[in-house]
Amino acid sequence: MHSSTMVKEDPSDTGIELKQGVSNTGFQHEEAAQVDCAECGSSEDPGETTYTQVKPYVGMPKEVLLLYSRQACYRVPREILFWLCVALTLALIAVTVAVVVLSPRCLSWWQTSPVYQIYPRSFMDSDNDGVGDLRGIIQKLDHFEYLNIKAIWISPFYKSPMKDFGYDVEDFRDIDPLFGTMQDFDDLLAAMHDRGLKLIMDYIPNHTSDKHIWFQLSRNRTQNYEDYYIWANCTPTKPPNNWVSIFGNSSWTYDEVRGQCYLHQFLKEQPDLNFHNPTVVNEMLAVLQFWLEKGVDGFRMDAVKHLLEAPHLRNEPQVDPNQPPETVDTEFELYHDYTTSQPGLHDIIRGWRVEMDKYSREPGRYRFLVTECYDYEEIYKTMMYYGTPYIKESDFPFNFYLLYLPDHMSGQGAFDLVDLWMSNMPQGKWPNWLVGNHDKPRISSSAGSEYTRVINMLLLTLPGTPTTYYGEEIGMENVNVTDIQDPFGKFNPNSSRDPQRTPMQWSPMENAGFSTNKTWLPVHPDYKTVNVEIQKNESRSVLQQYRALSQLRETELPLHRGWMCYVWSDANVFAFLREMDGFPRAFLMVLNFGSDAVIDLSAVSELPLELTVRLSTHSIEPGTQIRKSTIVTKRGEGLILEYTSHQRFHLGHASKCYVSEKACYLSALNILYSC
Repeated sequence: MHSSTMVKEDPSDTGIELKQGVSNTGFQHEEAAQVDCAECGSSEDPGETTYTQVKPYVGMPKEVLLLYSRQACYRVPREILFWLCVALTLALIAVTVAVVVLSPRCLSWWQTSPVYQIYPRSFMDSDNDGVGDLRGIIQKLDHFEYLNIKAIWISPFYKSPMKDFGYDVEDFRDIDPLFGTMQDFDDLLAAMHDRGLKLIMDYIPNHTSDKHIWFQLSRNRTQNYEDYYIWANCTPTKPPNNWVSIFGNSSWTYDEVRGQCYLHQFLKEQPDLNFHNPTVVNEMLAVLQFWLEKGVDGFRMDAVKHLLEAPHLRNEPQVDPNQPPETVDTEFELYHDYTTSQPGLHDIIRGWRVEMDKYSREPGRYRFLVTECYDYEEIYKTMMYYGTPYIKESDFPFNFYLLYLPDHMSGQGAFDLVDLWMSNMPQGKWPNWLVGNHDKPRISSSAGSEYTRVINMLLLTLPGTPTTYYGEEIGMENVNVTDIQDPFGKFNPNSSRDPQRTPMQWSPMENAGFSTNKTWLPVHPDYKTVNVEIQKNESRSVLQQYRALSQLRETELPLHRGWMCYVWSDANVFAFLREMDGFPRAFLMVLNFGSDAVIDLSAVSELPLELTVRLSTHSIEPGTQIRKSTIVTKRGEGLILEYTSHQRFHLGHASKCYVSEKACYLSALNILYSC
């Protein structure tokens, strides 16, 4: 406070008396507030005793603050800052919208990870009864994290009489005691989800076990169940037509209870459901819903092409018209015009897709659908399971054509099988690859163990999703099983599937660490050297190379969503490259499926003169420089060569290149965008 003059007014006099008083320097008349900011707190004549206003101070009253805020020196900067914030906010919103609009769709879990198939009888035995079980799978979940695998497909574990080892289902809503309990399943699913793993189940819609309650009710002509299965008039010795089972002999069996024949396209203990009956369609849809409610992440739809049969039940044409009809007893002796891929089949699958999409709305919980169908040379039928541009069916149908690689073991043969799928696949769809499963011989046996590593490299560097059958990651081979368990093998020993279903080889311990008691099938004699435990400690083992390939596939953008372009194929070598627009690195795969060879890629101008070894199946060290004019590979050797180039091969060779989920890379922001 400063001294000031106080005015006292005398009511009896018009004069004014001045006295000393106290003034508040924080107050000024409105006129005084108009003083220019530059002159605030100053006076033209320091010697004058006129009133001087101080600068704003902390704690000033609101009224005083408002007076100062009107001054240009405070108002103008404030408005500049305000509009600058508005502009920056709008710019940030615009950039965000642009990124969202231009960003490509994120790949789903079934696209980013290999799929690993478990045959539960043979994976891990937790209770030492000689048969694998669900608790055994829980014990080995670390194995998938080690391999960088996040999607696991488990073959059937439904309650079953086990005539076809689980593919003859007695109860779709229960677990067979051989594998555990429903609580064991719930624990397995929870443990997998806790680790970020996804569970794919087998769904078996075509048939049930003859022990299923539906079949028992149907054979007794119980109301509403009469037409749950395919029944036809016949005699015990004369079937309705010449249809043949997949397992051989007639696909009709006479039932004494009903006095008719029922259809079974597989074993006689596996009667076919009647999908022309809407009630059956709804029953099987309810089965899907049951497991989806539990949280299952996806389904492999088994034997889908057999779902419907022609109602007229006519004889199917013989492949050889001159063959005596009574000698026709295998599926390959008939054209299956009336028992496979019938009208209405895809409507059923689309119904499953719609139902699964209802459960896919939660972020990160997409429900995956893959169909199983062996169409052999009729690949166009397989491609139909992708759906249409307007109606989706499966995420992909299984691609079984690399199963025939051992019969075409050459660079050109590998190219032909890869191109067969890529050139027939609908544009933009997602490819997939496998080289083995529970029905086919192990690739290390059928192709030869010297090709195991290069085949794994092919599988994990092609575009799309690879599927690995348990044991392929360590190079397991078929086992000579003399005591045949497989029902197909009992009909035809040469077609037994037991050799590829033997116990997983975990360690050099007794029974390969699978069980401490016994094993339901014999273990391969090489288990003391070919097992997970030993190969984890060998830097150049099949297991270590599989793991390195899996990690490389995940970390390098061109390998899991870039272009794939063919650059070479001959009797020995198949070579292709993976690249992405805007991404600095690209990769050339050189895979030898024949004998020692040297290839010259000098004509490929998009490749630099020298390339760097990123990964080799043999002894070449990473970082080694290789000239493109002299790329040497040994029998069964695979090379992943890394290079940097601003030229893109696919721009000038459209007919040799394919891409799914196309995206480009913007290095300045380290993001992908649609292009």
